[in-house]
Amino acid sequence: MMKKTLQFICCFTMMVVLNQDVLGQTSSGHLDISTYLELADSDIIYPSSEQIEMLKKVMPKEAFQPAPKISDRAYWDAIANSESGQDYLVKANGLLDKKPEVPITDSIYRLANKDGNRGIYKPRYYRTMDHLEHFILGECLENNGRFLPQIISYSNAIMDMKSWLHPNHDDNDNGVLEGRRMTIDLGARKFGSVLALAESLLEDKLSEDLKNRINENLQNRIIDTYLKSTQFLDENNKWIKSTSNWNSVCTSGTVLTTITSSENYEERLATVGSALNSMVFYLSGFGDDGYCSEGLGYWGYGFGHYLYLAQILHDYTDGQIDLFAFNNADKMKNVGNFPEGFEIQNKVCSPFSDGVSSISSKGSNFANVLSAKHYGAIPPTEIRMEEAAEQLIAWQNTDMFQVAETATTSELPNHTYFNEFGMVISRGKQQAPFSIAVKAGHNAENHNHSDVGTYTLVLDDEIMTGDIGAPSYRAGSFSPDNKARSSWGHPVPIINNILQSNGIEFNGIIIETEFKEDKDKVIMNIMPAYELPMLQTLTRTMVNDKSGLGSITIEDQFIATEPVSFGSAIMTLNTYEIIDDTTVILTSKNHKVKAEIKSEGFEISINDVVVPVAHLREGGPAYRIGIDAKTQVKEGKLTITYTPL
Repeated sequence: MMKKTLQFICCFTMMVVLNQDVLGQTSSGHLDISTYLELADSDIIYPSSEQIEMLKKVMPKEAFQPAPKISDRAYWDAIANSESGQDYLVKANGLLDKKPEVPITDSIYRLANKDGNRGIYKPRYYRTMDHLEHFILGECLENNGRFLPQIISYSNAIMDMKSWLHPNHDDNDNGVLEGRRMTIDLGARKFGSVLALAESLLEDKLSEDLKNRINENLQNRIIDTYLKSTQFLDENNKWIKSTSNWNSVCTSGTVLTTITSSENYEERLATVGSALNSMVFYLSGFGDDGYCSEGLGYWGYGFGHYLYLAQILHDYTDGQIDLFAFNNADKMKNVGNFPEGFEIQNKVCSPFSDGVSSISSKGSNFANVLSAKHYGAIPPTEIRMEEAAEQLIAWQNTDMFQVAETATTSELPNHTYFNEFGMVISRGKQQAPFSIAVKAGHNAENHNHSDVGTYTLVLDDEIMTGDIGAPSYRAGSFSPDNKARSSWGHPVPIINNILQSNGIEFNGIIIETEFKEDKDKVIMNIMPAYELPMLQTLTRTMVNDKSGLGSITIEDQFIATEPVSFGSAIMTLNTYEIIDDTTVILTSKNHKVKAEIKSEGFEISINDVVVPVAHLREGGPAYRIGIDAKTQVKEGKLTITYTPL
C-alpha cells in the first residue's frame, strides 16, 4: 500500500511540474518570462488570458507595500537613527517653509506648449515633487505631524492641476489641459508615484477625504488611461511600444502607482502583465552587445527606471518575477556594463544623438548601483538618488547600497566594437592618448541626428573635433530643420546639397575592421544613408595610427554615374585657425591638433560658418568648417588627417 501511495504522490508531483511547465512556470515557481512573452497578443500590449493565468501564480492578491507603513515605528525609528535617515531629515526640514509651485497658470502652460520653453515650468514641477517626497518620508522618519500641513497642501495643489503633463508633451491644441483626453508622460508618472506613496505610507495621518481624492486622481490620470492604451493602442500613451527611455520611465511610475494604490486585483495583474510585454520594446532599443543609442545620460535615466521596475516587481512577488535577467541574461549583463565600454578615455564619451560627453557625477546613479549588484559592473564610490522610490529601495537593501571604499578602475581595451549598431571606439595609448569613436548606425535611432558616419575625436580628456552634440531642449530643438539635428551639423558628406534621409533603412554598414596593437582600421559603407540614385559607392575609412603622438585619418571615397558636388566638414566647439585650403589648427584649453586635408579628383575650398543654433548642450558656439569640391566630378577622395601638435 505504501509503495502505491508513493507512486501516486510521485505521479501527482510530476503532473504538477509538467502543468507548471506548460503554463510557463519553473519548478521553483518563478515566472518563465520567455514562455510568458510567447503567449502575448501580437497586436496589443494588454496581457492575453494565458498570460494572466501565469501571473496569477506569482502575484499576490494584496496590493504592493513599497515600504513599511508609518505605524511600524521599529522600522522607521531605525532608519531615522541611521546616517542616511538623518541626512534625509535635514534636507526635509530645510524645505518646510517652501510653498508648492503648482498649479501653473493656464497662460504659462499654453506659452510653454507653444514655445517649448521648459524653464518656465519644469523646475517648478520637479521642485514641487521633490519637496513633497521629502515631506512624506520626513514624516515617516519623525512621526510628530510637523510635515503633515505641507503634505496636505502639496497634495491638493498637485491634484488641482488640470494637467500633470509637461506642457510641451500636450498636443498643439492643449487637449489634456482642456480635459478632452488623458495621458501619462515623464512628469505625470512621477506626480502619480509621489501621491501613491503618500496614501500608502501615511495611513490615518491623512483624512479619508484626502485619501479618496488621491485615489480618484490616480485612477483617472494613471491607471485608466494606461490600461486603455494597452488594449487599443490609442493616441494617448504611444510610448508603451517605444524603445526609448520614455517607456521604462513612464512604465515604472505607472506600475508603482497601480500596484500600490489599486484595490482591484485584475487591474494590478493587467498592469504588471502589460509592463512585461511593453519592456520587450524598450529592451529591443539596446543591442545584444549592450549598446545604447540614446547615450550614457539616457542609459542612466531609462535603464535606471527599468531596474527600479525590476526591483519593485522582485519585492512584490518575492523574487518570482525577474526582470533583471528578463528573457536574455547575457544581453542584460551587457546593457548593465554599457558605461564602461562606451567610455573613450578619461571619463569622456561621445555625445552622439542627444547623449552627453562626460561620465556625470550628478543626478541619480541608481542604475550603476543595481548594475554592480546584478551584472558585475564597477561599483560606485558614492550613492546619488533623485526619487523617493529609489530611497525606499535603498533603505530596505542596505547591503546593496554600500559604496566601494576605493574606486575600481580597469584598463580600457585598445578598442571596443559594438557590432550590432556599428560603433567603434579606437583608443590610443600615448601619454596623452589620442582616440576616436566612430559610428555607422542608422537614422531611426532614438534621438536621431541623421548622422551615419559621425565621429568624436579626443585628445587626453578634451574633445577636439567631431560630433557637436545635441541642441538644448526648447522650441524647435526636435525640428528636422534644426541644423544641429541634421547631417549638415555633423562631420559627414553632403552630396549635391542633399543631406542624409531619416528612417531605419538609411544606415551605415561596417564592411571591414582591422584591430592591431599599433593601428586600427574601420571601413564603412555609408551610401545607404542617402537617397542619391547616381551614387555607386560611398565609403568612409577611419585609420588610427597609434605610433608616436598618433594620427587619425578620416577618408571618404565616392563613385557616381554622373558628376556630383561633394563636401564634408570639420565640426568643432573649439577655437581654430584656417592656415590655408589644406590645413586647419584646432585649439582646445590644453591641446592643439592639426587637420591636414587632401583631395583626389577635385580641388577644394574651405568655408567656415557658425552653427546657427543658439543653445547646445555641449556649450557653444559650434563651428562648421566646410570642405567643398570646387567642381562637380564623378569620383573622388577626401582625406582629413588629424595629428596632435
